[in-house]
This record gives sequence, structure tokens and C-alpha cells, in this order.
Amino acid sequence: MKRVFSFLLFFLMSLSAQDFDYYFSDSTARIDIFQYGDSKFEKIVIDNIYAYKVWGGPTNNLIDNFNNGKYYVKLYDVPTNKLIYSRGFNTVFSEYQTTDDAIKGKVGIFSYTINVPLPKDDFVFVIEKRNKLNVCNVIFSIKINVKTDIRREKRPKNKIVKVLNNGSPHKMVDIVFLAEGYTKDEFKKFEKDVEKFSEDLFSIMPYKKYKKNFNITGVFAPSVDNGTDYPLKGSYKNTVLNSTFNFFNLPRYLLTKDNISLQNLAHTVPYDVIVILVNDKRYGGGGIYNSYAIFTSDNNQSDRVFLHEFGHCFGGLADEYFSSSVAYNDFYPEGIEPTEPNITALLDPDKLKWKDLIDKDIKIPTDWNKKAYDSLNIELNELYKDYEKNKDKIKVLRKKVADFLLKHKLKDKVGAYQGAGYSNKLYRPMITCLMLNLDEKRFCKVCERALERMINYYADKEYIQ
Repeated sequence: MKRVFSFLLFFLMSLSAQDFDYYFSDSTARIDIFQYGDSKFEKIVIDNIYAYKVWGGPTNNLIDNFNNGKYYVKLYDVPTNKLIYSRGFNTVFSEYQTTDDAIKGKVGIFSYTINVPLPKDDFVFVIEKRNKLNVCNVIFSIKINVKTDIRREKRPKNKIVKVLNNGSPHKMVDIVFLAEGYTKDEFKKFEKDVEKFSEDLFSIMPYKKYKKNFNITGVFAPSVDNGTDYPLKGSYKNTVLNSTFNFFNLPRYLLTKDNISLQNLAHTVPYDVIVILVNDKRYGGGGIYNSYAIFTSDNNQSDRVFLHEFGHCFGGLADEYFSSSVAYNDFYPEGIEPTEPNITALLDPDKLKWKDLIDKDIKIPTDWNKKAYDSLNIELNELYKDYEKNKDKIKVLRKKVADFLLKHKLKDKVGAYQGAGYSNKLYRPMITCLMLNLDEKRFCKVCERALERMINYYADKEYIQ
């Protein structure tokens, strides 16, 4: 039976390759949208649609079977109503809807870009969104005329850093690093930074194993000032992508709302994944699934922040920490299984999404002495209230908290450990992982597998396991 299934899967994937040539031209359709609303409603409008030569994504894997992301984009052929392309994604707006401002009724407006292969003929462009039960419903649909609704454009010309080129963008994971807060005299620094973080990426699994399946390019446009905005300090910089700390009133959260400038720079080359490299020393960053990852270049934890945020953006991984303050309310509704591959509500232990990886001697849920860990964190948070007075004690206690995880007797065992996704009611696969703890420079086995599947998706290989 397994051999028959593998043959059928190969046959279907072969049909997908034929479908691409039949339905699509080798071009990228960049569809810029605006999302606006508060916690109770959302509206979507299309801003512009551009077409650039060469599609950066896979040509076999046209239908997304990951079942991840708050939204799904779907393209339908007009004459047959056949689904010809789909992809899951998250947006900054979907995070905004869970904030206090949105709950109070303040309307937010955010720009987002959806890249799809350009159909040869008219198509129906659909956006679906999950409700609180994680069921997808259509929230936007429009028929697009390929001849009149799309602007044919040449790709922008910007200075490029070529780091890694292993072949056609159809068969590779194409990462583009964008310069943010680098002045015209700092191109060489940007070049070295891109090379350095590329090396960091391939220093850990699963990226190390699949280096031959990546293309990496840096794109440089100079900023007037170096650095980024620090609103809490009244410091604002004139930068090309208008990034800022204190997003959603979280001091360490670094994002940009300037999606149009972001896309204008990124579309210098065909890409799958955007990484914004901010020329700054402060600790912080952010990552949105199928949108972008962003982090600072010169902090002593920048390498691990990059790997963590890239996990969000590229792999659709959830945060596994549960004791830090966040801006979100009801981000994961109680009693609903999250879509992300690395956290669970454990509603049915017999159908745990990573059941095949669980160690035989591990009970579900898995006792890991969480009370002792929580007690250490409570003590640490109290010391942080007067950092200057307690900084020596904080240093000692932080190491103790890190060692609790890194030296735990169950450290290498897959189970279901309470505490994940900003909640004590969700569970993670292993004691520690880069999605939980930056002191751990590796992914857990479940996250590693999820990233490996995504690499195979973009590299146009079989990714369903």
C-alpha cells in the first residue's frame, strides 16, 4: 500500500508540473492589498497588481497542504473553477486584531503583499481566513483580468550581494536579505553581515543538511541614517524601510508597516523569503509567516534571534515560550488545536501531531517539574523591576534558569511539555528549543522536521510525510 501511495503522489506531482506550464507564465504576480479593521471586523481592498518576469517559487508544489497560517490565498481558473494555486500566510494585521487597541475599537490599516505565479488567463483571486474554530472561510474574492488589471514592470535595480547561487529559483529556497539602516558608506558592512548570518543559518540543522537547496542574495539601498527608531527614547531615524522598535507597545518587538517600500526593494530579485537586516545593536526582532523576518545585526544574540525569527517566517513555527509578556489577547483560543506544527492543545493525546516522534518511555502529558521552573522565573521577574540594583543577581539567576532547561534529564526526549504559545494551557514537543530559549542553539526534533518539509516544498520536492 505504501508503494502504491508513493506512486500516486509522484503521479499527482507530475501533473502539477504540467499544470504550471498550462495555467501559468514564468512570472510573479505581486498583489498589494490593504487590510483594515479592529478586533471585530476586517475589510480587504486591492491596491495594485504588478507582474515581474520569473516566478521565484516551485512549479510542482502548487497546492499548499501544510494547513498553517491564519489566511489562505487561492487562485481558481475561470472556465473550470479549478483550484490552481494555494498558500497559507499570516499578516501583521492578524496580530493587531488581538491587541488592546483593536479590542477597544481602534481601526488599524496595514499593507500586505501576496506573491503568486502569474496565470496566463483571467483568474479568481480568493482570500480565506480562519475563524476562532480554525475553520477557513472566504472573506475576499475578485475576478482579475490578466490583460487590464496587471501592470507589467521591470524588476527594480539595486545593489546586490551574491552569497549563494545553487540554481533555478524554481528549485531552490530563495532568501533575500534587505539592508535597513545602512548608510551609503556602509555597503561593505552590509555585505559582511549578510555573509555572516548566512553562515549562521547553515551552522545548524536542518539547514546545514540542505545548503545545496538554497540561493541567498543581499539587496542594498542606502538609508539617510543608520539604525532604527526607538520611540520610547524619542529617537527616530530616516531609514529606507521605516522599521521601528516598540511595535504594538512591546519594547523589543521590531517590525515595519512600510510594506510598499519593503516590496519595492525585495522584488529586485525573485524571492521566497524576506529577511530584513537592521544595522543596530539593540536586542529584538520579529517574524511573520510568509511575510518577513527582521532582526538587528550587532547584538551579542543576533545570530540566535535571526534563527528564531526565521523559524516563524519560513517554517510557520509558533513561539514555545509561555512566561514572557506579549501584546496579544486570546491569540490561541482555549479548546482549539493550533495550526502550527510545534505546539498543541493536547485535546486528544492519542492523535498528537508529533506522535510518531515520541520516545517510548515518555508519558503524555510529560512531567518536567514545571513548578520549579516557574518559581525561578517569578523570582527573576521580580529582580528585573530594579535592574540596576539587581543586575549581578539577575546574571546568576538567568544562568540558573537556562541550566534548568539545558541540563534537564529529559532534554533529548520528545513528549508533550506543558507551557507554549504564550500560555500554560498549550504544550511543546521538547524541554527546550530555539523557539523557546535563545540559550539553546538548535531546534527540537519536531521543529527541525517542519523546517525540513518547508525546504522540500520550496525546492519542489516531495514534502508530504
